[in-house]
Amino acid sequence: MNKAELIDALEAKLGSKKVASDALESFLDIVIREVQKGGKVGITGFGTFERADRGARTGRNPKTGETVKIKKTRVPKFRAGTNFKEVVAGRKKLAKGVLAASRASASSVSEAAPVTKKAAAGKKAAATKKAATSKTAAAATTRAATAKTAKTATTAKTAATKATTARGAKQAAATKAAPAKATSRTTAARQTAAKTATKKAAGTAKTATKKATAQKATTRKTAAKR
Repeated sequence: MNKAELIDALEAKLGSKKVASDALESFLDIVIREVQKGGKVGITGFGTFERADRGARTGRNPKTGETVKIKKTRVPKFRAGTNFKEVVAGRKKLAKGVLAASRASASSVSEAAPVTKKAAAGKKAAATKKAATSKTAAAATTRAATAKTAKTATTAKTAATKATTARGAKQAAATKAAPAKATSRTTAARQTAAKTATKKAAGTAKTATKKATAQKATTRKTAAKR
């Protein structure tokens, strides 16, 4: 089985060729990188991948039989696990239903993926709808507050206008009444002055009459004596 055939076999279990290819490539990349660093990748029941360091030595060319010097090198090494060895040796059989269980699991994953995606889309739509509702409610609240503020301002302006009008009317009435009151006072003063002048004139005339009468009487007396 080559790499392409291995991917096809994985596709039969996982239900997707892309998923199978990505899984195999990822597995190989992780194993190679870890072994290259000198680490080990152990899979229970399967085996262990590790790096082996080989020192410099003398070897022989199998074709010519010539002796050659081999430099120090590093090579990858795989040691099969006990379960793997026993199955290959025929001393143990794989449990029945393993492949079927793998297929069922892959089918469940494939079926669950659209459902999960649909659920996520539903949650996203619900969140979007909720956000839109909240935004609409906030806008309505803002409009109501603006209308209330405008109404309050209009009421205050109307009250101020009425107060100003009443104050103006009161001042106008006071201004109108002031000249009338002043006129009344002037008329009363004039009448009082006229009465005083009349009384004074009458007193003066009466005094003059008395003087004239007294003088006339005196003249008569004087004439009689002579």
